[in-house]
Amino acid sequence: MSDEWRLPELDVQIERDESSPEDHGFLRLRRLVLRNHYPEAEQSRAYRYDVVERDALDAVAIVLVSREDSSLRVCLRSATRPPLLLRRDARLPLPADDALSLWEVPAGLVEVDEHGEAGLRECASRETLEETGLTVAPDAFTRLGPPLFLSPGVLAEQVHFLVAEVDPALAAAPTEDGSPVEERARVRFVTLAQAFQALDAGIVRDAKTEVALRRLAASSSERG
Repeated sequence: MSDEWRLPELDVQIERDESSPEDHGFLRLRRLVLRNHYPEAEQSRAYRYDVVERDALDAVAIVLVSREDSSLRVCLRSATRPPLLLRRDARLPLPADDALSLWEVPAGLVEVDEHGEAGLRECASRETLEETGLTVAPDAFTRLGPPLFLSPGVLAEQVHFLVAEVDPALAAAPTEDGSPVEERARVRFVTLAQAFQALDAGIVRDAKTEVALRRLAASSSERG
């Protein structure tokens, strides 16, 4: 790696954990007192930092593509996002809309027992069936670029992008995961041109989905 891409040398150490021991929910807030340690024994002042964590930390973003009439199509799915409800009463730079769901590529959390590349493909296969009703073998998935952090200032989640070619005509009813968050979702395949039009119009507003679509377009040299 060339010097211009070299990151600063530092270590961050936990000096004190002020988290509540009663907090055992799906997401846990950790209130930490940290200190940065730099080369030559230099260090920062101690500072407080709130971090959100969960047991299943990483996730997969699943890019399902089909070829129909010589056109590349991609699967999008509506996803209910309850945190959007909190925008209604928040002080925002622009007025909030009433949307409580987003168009996204299918996605899901990697379970703690799913390890390595094989584990990521198993996760993608399971989540594809749950969210779209399509049965896709794990070995049908390949990487679509490197993983990314989406909100590392709050959560250490890393998202892994995987892609597979499918036949939408073979879809059954999504099996879902039993949560009301997944009920009544809409699943549709659109051309890349339609997907980018939706991005440009602000209809698709999910960051991982935009990354996935742009990577797909770059890898296929198509935009519709």
